[in-house]
Amino acid sequence: MATIENPILRGFNPDPNILRVGADYYIVTSTFEWFPGYQIHHSRDLRHWKLVARPLNRVSQLDMAGVPDSGGVWAPCLTYNDGIFYLLYTNVRSFDGHWAFKDTPNYLVTTDDILGDWSDPIYLNSSGFDSSLFHDDDGRTWLVNMIMDHRQSRYFGGIVLQEYDKVKKKLVGDIHHIFEGTELGRTEGPHIYKLNGYYFLLTAEGGTSYDHAMTMARSKSLFGPYEVDPQNPFISAAKNPDLYLQKTGHGDLVQTQDGDWYAVFLASRPLTKRGRCITGRESAIERVVWSADGWLRLACGGNEPRQYVEAPDLLDHPFDPEPAHLDFNTPEIEINFQALRIPMTPEWVNQTDRPGYLRLESIHNKG
Repeated sequence: MATIENPILRGFNPDPNILRVGADYYIVTSTFEWFPGYQIHHSRDLRHWKLVARPLNRVSQLDMAGVPDSGGVWAPCLTYNDGIFYLLYTNVRSFDGHWAFKDTPNYLVTTDDILGDWSDPIYLNSSGFDSSLFHDDDGRTWLVNMIMDHRQSRYFGGIVLQEYDKVKKKLVGDIHHIFEGTELGRTEGPHIYKLNGYYFLLTAEGGTSYDHAMTMARSKSLFGPYEVDPQNPFISAAKNPDLYLQKTGHGDLVQTQDGDWYAVFLASRPLTKRGRCITGRESAIERVVWSADGWLRLACGGNEPRQYVEAPDLLDHPFDPEPAHLDFNTPEIEINFQALRIPMTPEWVNQTDRPGYLRLESIHNKG
């Protein structure tokens, strides 16, 4: 059997959210204060991935003037429903001290072509971050996000739910507080799935350092109460400092066209045991199964992530390798390039003034 080597997206690729449309798989990851915002990778076999899009590429979608370091766009959510792609994002304008204050407006953009242009944003709320959309089988769509609670010492107030009206293009109805979180704390990164008569709520908990984890709860009702998996967390490296992947958590689930299930999640690779991770926060994958009693489990048993994972039985689909060098002979800036907070406009970065060269100029010197 073929294997997948973790991390599947190396380097700066945190907070993975995965989507399958037909035979195509897409992962979108955070980019924080870098512009264009977010990056979408494509695969057809879950083994080989290629960067294909940066959807937030206009200031009308993403204005990051003045956002702090590590602000900007946090954990994305990409979904597909009735021929439309939906992308949720938070543009974090500020956060202070020990997360005591956050300005976290949440937005939605849409498109019918994932590689094309996305709409201008629809403002949703500012109650928290890590928002996601759940499209129920009754045709209704719900916004799910963690909520900030400034009365608590860690400011994580659990998970809330509100309906999104696709016709009116706004949130409607009551806000439902559906989950407090577990004893791991810092409950964030929520996603809802419906399977076998249950609503399953996936969350990230424990913070994003070495205690990071992914946990699961379920309910017969969308609004709860949610029963916590007695074997939580179902993915975590917190108890084993010798694992190749550390800081594992904050992820999403996908079912292949053959019925197999996989989880993608954030991970890091420390240089030394529980030391610094100079490649940053990356994206990894694990094969998962549903147990006889209806809970999600790693296919390998236990809850510890691995470097090598069984690949699905899909046709191998490699991409051409990335070029070893760039010749800068086209007007377009190569997709792997980004800038801090602002667009790469021709007035300060271009490949046309001197073909074969990437020219950078200080915009402060422009008259």
